[in-house]
Amino acid sequence: MARPLRIQRPGGWYHVTARGNERRAIFREDLDRGHFCELLAAMVERFVVRLHTYVLMDNHYHLMVETPQANLSQAIQWLNVSYSAWFNRRYARVGHLFQGRYQAVVVEHQAWALSLSRYVHLNPVRIGVLGLDKAARDRQRQGAGPPPEAAQVRERIGRLRRYRWSSYRAYVGFAQAPSWLERQAVLGLLGSGNDQCRRQAYREYVESAVRQGLAESPWEGLVGQVVLGGAEFVQGLQGLLKGNEKEQPGLRRLRERPGWEQVVRAVEKVKGERWEVFRDRQGDWGRDLALYLGRKHSGMKLAELGAAAGGLDYRTVGWAVARFGQRVTQDRSLAELMRRAEAQIKNPEM
Repeated sequence: MARPLRIQRPGGWYHVTARGNERRAIFREDLDRGHFCELLAAMVERFVVRLHTYVLMDNHYHLMVETPQANLSQAIQWLNVSYSAWFNRRYARVGHLFQGRYQAVVVEHQAWALSLSRYVHLNPVRIGVLGLDKAARDRQRQGAGPPPEAAQVRERIGRLRRYRWSSYRAYVGFAQAPSWLERQAVLGLLGSGNDQCRRQAYREYVESAVRQGLAESPWEGLVGQVVLGGAEFVQGLQGLLKGNEKEQPGLRRLRERPGWEQVVRAVEKVKGERWEVFRDRQGDWGRDLALYLGRKHSGMKLAELGAAAGGLDYRTVGWAVARFGQRVTQDRSLAELMRRAEAQIKNPEM
């Protein structure tokens, strides 16, 4: 079995998740969740880590953690072992509570922490009964799903705001933030303004995704199953990569991310035109597709994409990427063109 690739670095940001063994519940009632939160508080103090977001679901949890001392493995191992021992005593059970080791993705926080925090906070509504399970989200991306009804949207937002076992209520001002939760670093990514304005902007940022059906996911930019970041960020991690590529396939994928030129060649082949012909056409789907795939597959920052595309302002690139992401969920022919371009990126000899 392939071992998970671990990248530990001082000041690193991580998305951490752990699931119950055989997908069984790790939280059976609120007392369990309350004790886990007590352990989170202890972990923050004991290992001097910063906890930016969290959500506790029935059979898994998600955390976004920052490690000033490069000690993620020690912190999460302590958390899981401590909770497992308590849970087993409480329910008179034996054996593993969690399914293998935890999963961790190292995150370039300036570029991805905001969207990743939204992904974490939306877990309570990403369920079938609300029409937001994986199959429904896939149909939405392909433009095949109907738009949600107003009553369904209200139900989704109501559940999101009421859910007690996540950091969302503290982020938007519906509940007092515990001392062990760090909110300002993520809220600061929304720009200037006082705390109230940032909380309001964050609430709109998260809840707008509920209204639109959660079509987009930060994991589209994931590299080698272990890194969420731009090309420069990934390059900067090379010295921390250790292990056997046969045992850790993610290591090889991390070292083989496609560059901008490869993305452009794929789009040119699908579009049937040279990049120089359509590059400067505002709103051209080919240009927007290249920018979208450069963000998704090459992990380039908006400023990096703008420079590579001929000197575009990063805000223009951001609008183009967002515009294409919305269009591709509504236009099946455009979704098929994107699929073909992605196939070209993966196999340039096609």
